[in-house]
Amino acid sequence: MRLFVGLGNPGPQYVNTRHNIGFQCIDLLSQQWGIPLKERRAKAVLGQGQRSGHQVVLAKPRTFMNNSGEGVEYLLARFGAKPADLVIIYDEAALPVGKLRIRPSGSDAGHNGIKSIIQSAHTQEFPRIRVGIGPPQPRQDQVSHVLGRFTADEAPVIAQALVLVVQAAECLLEHGIDQTMSRFN
Repeated sequence: MRLFVGLGNPGPQYVNTRHNIGFQCIDLLSQQWGIPLKERRAKAVLGQGQRSGHQVVLAKPRTFMNNSGEGVEYLLARFGAKPADLVIIYDEAALPVGKLRIRPSGSDAGHNGIKSIIQSAHTQEFPRIRVGIGPPQPRQDQVSHVLGRFTADEAPVIAQALVLVVQAAECLLEHGIDQTMSRFN
C-alpha cells in the first residue's frame, strides 16, 4: 500500500496558493489515475484505488498545514500503514520554482507541516516529494510568500512540475524510491 498525502490548507481562500501545491498534486493524481477523492472524513479527504499493481490512497489532510500530522496519524491508523508507506508531497521555498526534490527520509528543514508529521509519526523515515515554490521576494515575509499565488510567469513552470510529480509517483510505485530519485532529482 502507498499513501500519497499532499499538504496544504483547507478552505477556498487557500486554493492555488504556493503552500497548497501538495493539494494540487493530489488533485492531478486523482484525475490522472481515476481515483476520485470522495471520502470526506474529519481529518482528511481521500480516495482509494489501484495503480501499477498497488493499493493506493490519495489524501489531503483537512487540518491546517501546521497540524498535518493529525491527518497523517489518522491515515496511518485507518489503513494499518507504516510511515514508510507514506509519500508526502509539499512545497519547498528553498528550491527554485518547479524543481522537484525526492528523498526517502530527512528532517523537517523548517517546514511546519513536515515537523508536525515527524512528531505524530515519531520518525523522519518516510518518503517525500518536495516541489519548489521559490524563495520570498526581497522584503517579503515567508508567510505572505507561501500564502501567495504563483505569478503569470511561474504558472506554466508549476503546471509542468505537477505533471512531473505524477510521473515521479508512477515511477515510485513501479521502480522504488532510488530509481525515482535518480530520474527526477
